[in-house]
Amino acid sequence: MADLKETEANQAAAEVSAKEQIPDTKEVMPKTRKRTGQRAGAVRTGAAKSAPQASSSKAVASPTVRTARKIYSETERAQKLGAIEKQIGQGESIRTAVQKAGISEQTYYQWKKTARHTKQSDELKDLVKLEEENARLKKLLADRLRNENAELRKKLGLA
Repeated sequence: MADLKETEANQAAAEVSAKEQIPDTKEVMPKTRKRTGQRAGAVRTGAAKSAPQASSSKAVASPTVRTARKIYSETERAQKLGAIEKQIGQGESIRTAVQKAGISEQTYYQWKKTARHTKQSDELKDLVKLEEENARLKKLLADRLRNENAELRKKLGLA
């Protein structure tokens, strides 16, 4: 009986090793992948591969080096905008004034646009406050006029 179990185990092992030796056709065929970042028909040559390296060496040699982006607070923005406007008022060009401030022209125009919107919202808040105060003063005036009118009627004996 033990011999029978050993022969069955040997046969099972032989079948497993035989399956491992026969390649499965589905696993042999590699899947085709789409190219990313290139057109399907484009073929990259050795010269094309070396071109970005040459341009990157030029970028390193240029005097303007790109630094990390700095995030300015609202007060810093307002100070820089004020300094730029002051320089522009003295006859300096926008480009040079912005370069002296250390920001780009696009940043300057974006900040200017947002500052204009905040000024408008501040003006709107001021207008609402004035309207509320105006309504309060109207009520106060109406109460005083009613009191004076009541006193005059008493003096004249009309009421």
